[in-house]
Amino acid sequence: MAPSPLPAPAPPPGRPGTPPALDRTKLLAARYRAATDRPYLASALYALTVVESRGVPTMGVDRHWRCYVSPAFVEETPVAELAAVWVHEAAHLLRDHHGRAELLPAADQRDRHRVNVAQDCEINDDLLADGLPLPAGRMEPRLFGLPEGRLFEEYVAELPPEVRAPDCGSGAHGLPAPWELTGPDGPARIGQAEAQALRRTTAEAMRAHQRARGTLPGGWQRWAEQVLEPAVDWRQALAGAVREAAAWAGGAVDYTYRRPSRRTPALRGVVLPSLRRPLPRVAVVVDTSGSMGDGELAAAMAEITGVLREVGVRGNRVTVLACDADVHAVSRVTSADQVVLGGGGGTDMRVGIDAAMARRDRPDIVVVLTDGLTPWPDREPAACRIVAALIGPSAPEPPGWVETVRVPVPDGA
Repeated sequence: MAPSPLPAPAPPPGRPGTPPALDRTKLLAARYRAATDRPYLASALYALTVVESRGVPTMGVDRHWRCYVSPAFVEETPVAELAAVWVHEAAHLLRDHHGRAELLPAADQRDRHRVNVAQDCEINDDLLADGLPLPAGRMEPRLFGLPEGRLFEEYVAELPPEVRAPDCGSGAHGLPAPWELTGPDGPARIGQAEAQALRRTTAEAMRAHQRARGTLPGGWQRWAEQVLEPAVDWRQALAGAVREAAAWAGGAVDYTYRRPSRRTPALRGVVLPSLRRPLPRVAVVVDTSGSMGDGELAAAMAEITGVLREVGVRGNRVTVLACDADVHAVSRVTSADQVVLGGGGGTDMRVGIDAAMARRDRPDIVVVLTDGLTPWPDREPAACRIVAALIGPSAPEPPGWVETVRVPVPDGA
């Protein structure tokens, strides 16, 4: 009688405290599940390159579409939740969160934690509404008493400063995380042109999916429409026009003896002037005629004062003139809520522009907030930039030398 075979020896136990190896089979099964359940995201999901990392808390992405994954997080997270996290990280890159974060005010850009939480709120309310089982501890608007369906730029200002969440990496908030790869070596990097092509491909797949099945979540539907039929954000356009005008006005340099040149000590008995780059003076002419709405005026004023503070123009360098057919109030302001709006009659912005140009502290930039139903000066003022924020869809075009930004009136206003 042959002896029975001996049982195979048990594998040696792992050393205590040894970190787990990355379970790539489980991780990639989760990605396959995410792409199968939501095929319109397949191109973006499979464009992500996996990088094993023991520094990342959960999963995160850099701006080059590399996905950093914690082996411990993969081990302890069910496949369904891992699939949801795959979608979450891809959403940061599809929605160009890092590119949009670079347009925030400098103080907000530096607070990566609050920006990341705001971005998670923008994404997660859409994913939860789509039935995705995100892991516990997720950030969502209701945790902070905020409404759903907003963009992260709107959430940032309303979040408490001490908020914290797992770091999603530079693919989200735009700042390099300690666990990200640096230098040209390493896994493949996706550039801006390829990333933009991926976004468009994904948006087209979403549109086709909606036409075929009619089941695209609202958040993704709005995103796809914006990618395929982009609309210019008037806030960004207005901010860009004011920044560009401020840079132009501040580009003029002059000599000053108030701050002698650094070369002065080398020349005994001779004081050399230094070059200075002056901050521009800005006048804001506000149309307070009866056809103007307070909400649109307040929104445009907030954008202007925010941009001016960002470029260092504030205090006594900003003057606001309330004007209809005459100038009713002139005030120095540091914030939009200090503006005194008077008038309510006819409209003639020439009066406000002339009053601004006649001031002793003549402005370098004049920003006009108006519905456009006004005559304009016959010619461009010398050595001064004019920027017009035209409020409402029916505002007529000003002269060609006026830099124009159109501010839409909200529905129901």
